[in-house]
Amino acid sequence: MSRRPRILIVGATGQLGRELRRSFAPVGEIVAVHRQTADLTVPEQLRALVRRAAPDVILNAAAYTAVDRAESEPELAMAVNAQAPGTLAEEALRARALLVHYSTDYVFDGSKTGPWEETDTPNPLNVYGASKLAGEQAIRAAGGRHLIFRTSWVYGPHGNNFLLTMLRLGRERRELSVVNDQFGSPTSSIELADATQAIVSRILSGQYGSADGWSGTYHMTCSGSVSWYGFARAIFARAQRLFDGKVPLVKPIPSSEYPTAALRPRNSVLSNEKLLAQFGMQLAPWESALDEVMQVLVMAKARA
Repeated sequence: MSRRPRILIVGATGQLGRELRRSFAPVGEIVAVHRQTADLTVPEQLRALVRRAAPDVILNAAAYTAVDRAESEPELAMAVNAQAPGTLAEEALRARALLVHYSTDYVFDGSKTGPWEETDTPNPLNVYGASKLAGEQAIRAAGGRHLIFRTSWVYGPHGNNFLLTMLRLGRERRELSVVNDQFGSPTSSIELADATQAIVSRILSGQYGSADGWSGTYHMTCSGSVSWYGFARAIFARAQRLFDGKVPLVKPIPSSEYPTAALRPRNSVLSNEKLLAQFGMQLAPWESALDEVMQVLVMAKARA
């Protein structure tokens, strides 16, 4: 592409959207929209927005992510996670743009003992997972060029996520109980954004050829796996500089002792082999990615 591409980022103020804005800034002209400027539940507004932006690439980082609340707000979850991606896919096809969309490990039921592959049959346990699966299906049905990246346990230095919740609770309490029988791959928003940028940049340069060879669904997570309890302990092991050496005691508990409105899969670990085979892309181990995010937080504290 001889000119700088126009890149529309939907959900630009969320934890992933902020990192996408940073990562893609050198790539092209950014058009950033968020919930105050685009109502994802109104298809006509969304269509008009895309047509005004005339993008070459659409990065959809917007989602309804309140997993438990989705059980009592299924219509809203479906509107944001299923209908809106379908609308974006239709408009991407019309504009001949590439659509990049993020889905979730929660499309699976967690019953498999090994990592989930893209060819495994989805069977979501909750409304959130069902809405994200419906979004994937709507994108595929539209028939345009697309990349669906299923990821898991996303966190980062901004937004609402497990890492920041643990740090907040750690300041408030001497002891925390965290479930130890759900396993996944914590994935930083920084790693997700940078990997997405690398892949999209190569696609725009023509490195991967026709979309017939690469358009589709891929798993994209940091490597390795851990329980929520193990993740919490890793966070506090690295939080000494943020907490002046005082960290809470973290106790492991089974999911049965922490009931939630939505069921969670026990095994959320995704296989990234397809991503590596197609794009030569491998995200950092989750421990290294956590180190990077913690360093960002330490530097932010030092500047404050």
